[in-house]
Amino acid sequence: MLNIGIIGAGRIGKVHSESITYHVKDATVVAIADPFMNDETKAWAEGLGIPKISKDYHEILNDAAVDAVLICSSTDTHADISIEAIKAGKHVFCEKPISQDLAKIKEVMEALKGSNVKFQVGFNRRFDHNFEAVRSAVAEGKIGDVHIVKITSRDPDAPPIEYVKVSGGMFLDMTIHDFDMVRYLSGSDVEEVYANGTCLVNPAIKDAGDIDTAIITMKLANGALAVIDNSRKADYGYDQRAEVFGSKGQVAVTNDSASTAVISTNSGVTGEKPLYFFLERYMASFSKEVSLFVKACLNNEAVPVDINDGLQPVLIAKAAKKSLEEGRPVKLSEITF
Repeated sequence: MLNIGIIGAGRIGKVHSESITYHVKDATVVAIADPFMNDETKAWAEGLGIPKISKDYHEILNDAAVDAVLICSSTDTHADISIEAIKAGKHVFCEKPISQDLAKIKEVMEALKGSNVKFQVGFNRRFDHNFEAVRSAVAEGKIGDVHIVKITSRDPDAPPIEYVKVSGGMFLDMTIHDFDMVRYLSGSDVEEVYANGTCLVNPAIKDAGDIDTAIITMKLANGALAVIDNSRKADYGYDQRAEVFGSKGQVAVTNDSASTAVISTNSGVTGEKPLYFFLERYMASFSKEVSLFVKACLNNEAVPVDINDGLQPVLIAKAAKKSLEEGRPVKLSEITF
């Protein structure tokens, strides 16, 4: 049994706590900490049977009974807490991104050298049943050599402006998942990025220095091309689709919906809209990624999403931002850290 401490009791911390409690075998949440712990959150944690509840995450790091930590705190704290946890000998599951600062990610990489700590990054979409099916088809050679990867990723609504101001920009807080998907689905690294972006959803996002609509094209190390289209707002729901085209065929997945029912009448043919919220769409993937982290810790196996997998999407995001600002393709080799 792996004893886990949760650092951060916000939305994603609650998701992981409930997921582990109800769906993850061989693991139990023994502690949770959040500097903003209040009576309501404490009652929720007690309802899950979590015995140790604190405002200070150091109590988790100093607890010999804790084997591993899930870092679900604000992004600006991920790297520093990761380093502290590694030094304390705790296995680490860190939500993405490890940091918006490449130098901070390098510090985490240095801290891992020579340690026996397992370090996994929380890119949950890799464990979605649809995207796993695409990756399997590619890895098994069913579509031949990869030629084109296409990803559509559109949120149902734009985030609050206050979040936009501190998110690091759309490429780092939203498209970062899609950058990871390009690598995962293609089995190849990204070498060059060209980004176009604008504001079509909310002028306040532009005023905050960000964009809400983008198309990003990429050249991959295996010779393939990739394209991502993003929007902060799709009125019809959470739009998450992917296609990989190759020398022997193609594999594509469409959106999940509440049902596959299609109604055909003399007035038209209609079906369900896509699921609206990311927790509806990806809930099972959160359980699976942590289950595999637990398995890696208990059996001393490699984690499925390592620190390099956490680094590469940030490098791509930095290249995309530079491309947008300078209006030209940017090679990842230009992004130093």
